[in-house]
Amino acid sequence: MKATTIILSTLVLSLSFNSCNRKGCTDVLASNYNEKSKKDDGTCVYTPSTVTVNFTHNFNGSNVTASQFNGLSYVNANGQTLSFTKLQYSISDIRFYLPNGDSIYVDGSYHLVDLEDANSLLYTLPDMTEFIEGKDFKSTFTGIGFNYGFDATDNTSGAYDDLNLASWGWPEMIGGGYHQLKMEGRYKNTNGDTISYQFHNGSATKNSAGIFEPNYKFIKFNDASFDLSGPTTVEIKMNMANWFQNPNLWDLNVDFQTLMPNYDAQKRITQNANDVFSVGTISN
Repeated sequence: MKATTIILSTLVLSLSFNSCNRKGCTDVLASNYNEKSKKDDGTCVYTPSTVTVNFTHNFNGSNVTASQFNGLSYVNANGQTLSFTKLQYSISDIRFYLPNGDSIYVDGSYHLVDLEDANSLLYTLPDMTEFIEGKDFKSTFTGIGFNYGFDATDNTSGAYDDLNLASWGWPEMIGGGYHQLKMEGRYKNTNGDTISYQFHNGSATKNSAGIFEPNYKFIKFNDASFDLSGPTTVEIKMNMANWFQNPNLWDLNVDFQTLMPNYDAQKRITQNANDVFSVGTISN
């Protein structure tokens, strides 16, 4: 009887010990995650996780597509009636933030959005598996960041064949590299005449001094929570009205053309980029 008791006790202790030390995959983002595993044994398997960015556009909440081009349908914060005939912009260096402040940086990511090209409104990032494999991600991501335009290191003239074909270069005489925004249309001036405007943004240059300044903007959203447990779509919204306000109220009667070599105008456009973007729907 005593021998039986000893054997049973030993068996219970052994099972308890093995349960407490059960090895397996402990990463919740892995396809073979085992909630009963207490110690990771390096066997995690990751299903390819695609992230697609969906770019949408509005004017103070009113949807804007290429089909709305040419109509004098919008009024900016300065009370000027205007239309849009072109909207193109670029983003780069997308990253996703963890609760501890660390981030996953999608190396080499950049994209040109053209409102007249429906295919450009969806951007599928490089396969994210290599960025998450082996990482200890035990929670959802909490934020998203990207550069509006290229940073100083990546903004190199002629470096990107697809952008060269898209005539996206910024003239060498005013800094070189690439545009980060081309927005064009027409507006009614103080005389009631309908005038064209070109709202282009890139490097800032002080021609008289020969000084060129990087003029990109890093955009970060801290209120974007999601995981990479499967294909994910992230909506990035642009409120086009905010190009004309926050913090700089824009007067098209003063600044409507020849803005590219205008140092002050270039700095003010980039400052306004801070409130142009927001995160919309995130779906798995």
